[in-house]
Amino acid sequence: MRKVLIIVPDGGMLFEAAGIMDILGQANRLAVSGSEGPLYRATIACSQHDLMIRGHSGVNLVADSRLSDLNPRHKRDTVIITGRGANEEEGREIAAWVRQAAPYSRRVVSVCGGALLLALSGLLDGRRATTHWRLLDTLQTRFPKVKVERGPIYIQDEAIWTSAGVSSGFDLTLALVEQDYGFNLAREVAQDLVMYLRRPGGQSQFSRYLLTQAGKPGPIRDLQTWILENLSEDLSVEKLAAQVAMSPRNFTRVFTRETGSPPARYVEEARLDAARQRLEQGAEALEKIASITGFGSSLNLRRVFQRNLQLSPSEYRERFGVNTVA
Repeated sequence: MRKVLIIVPDGGMLFEAAGIMDILGQANRLAVSGSEGPLYRATIACSQHDLMIRGHSGVNLVADSRLSDLNPRHKRDTVIITGRGANEEEGREIAAWVRQAAPYSRRVVSVCGGALLLALSGLLDGRRATTHWRLLDTLQTRFPKVKVERGPIYIQDEAIWTSAGVSSGFDLTLALVEQDYGFNLAREVAQDLVMYLRRPGGQSQFSRYLLTQAGKPGPIRDLQTWILENLSEDLSVEKLAAQVAMSPRNFTRVFTRETGSPPARYVEEARLDAARQRLEQGAEALEKIASITGFGSSLNLRRVFQRNLQLSPSEYRERFGVNTVA
């Protein structure tokens, strides 16, 4: 039996922990009859003295134990952190405990913002990792030793696993089940829970540029709309700044402040998302897609896909195009 400890910081999205528990519980129920007991024994720990984990939606979850009461040197199969915590003190407490527990655990896993706590513990130094798209820049800035990757929904680097935002932790958990007990059991769990068995680890998180609209009406939000309608145009910082009658330096500062993304990155992600949609929906030649979406050539298109999604445009179309067989 594999012992799994799920550490749930306060103030997060509780369905992450509940979903992981349900996936592991379903694996137990589907285990071959006659096996010696359950495959997994999963428990939830928190840092709150009253064992009450308060979710940001107002829903609460009662933990099995306080983290401070658990011996980090006890042997465990897997330790999972499902969030970054409501305050720095809680984050430091969890990071310190996990740092001590890591040598005695076969795997250490983070979901969403939990990667920040793994980074704080030092476990991500020199490793590839990912997190929620809103936190990618924060992770890279605060922890420059981490090799942050922006495309994958989960990453395994030896015994350390990290996942992107919220529900991508379910994809990662299915991958853990498959690693532990094989493809067939993971497939059965996915079928029973009506989940994809495996969204490839290289599949990108949802398009960011659609979610970085300027927070208030005005020139920047209008410019964002104009960009989406003119992807094949010259969208350099200088040209965009002129479009809103600003100096390039001031424009970059204002655009980044209002959208949370530098203009060059926003343009690249907008073009990338447009190219993805065309690859998913049709059979246009790559040169045509590159021209329409502003990449100029299929070579540039390929470079951007490889850098952001770890897939070539052709591989992306093969996996996610309309003719893909499920």
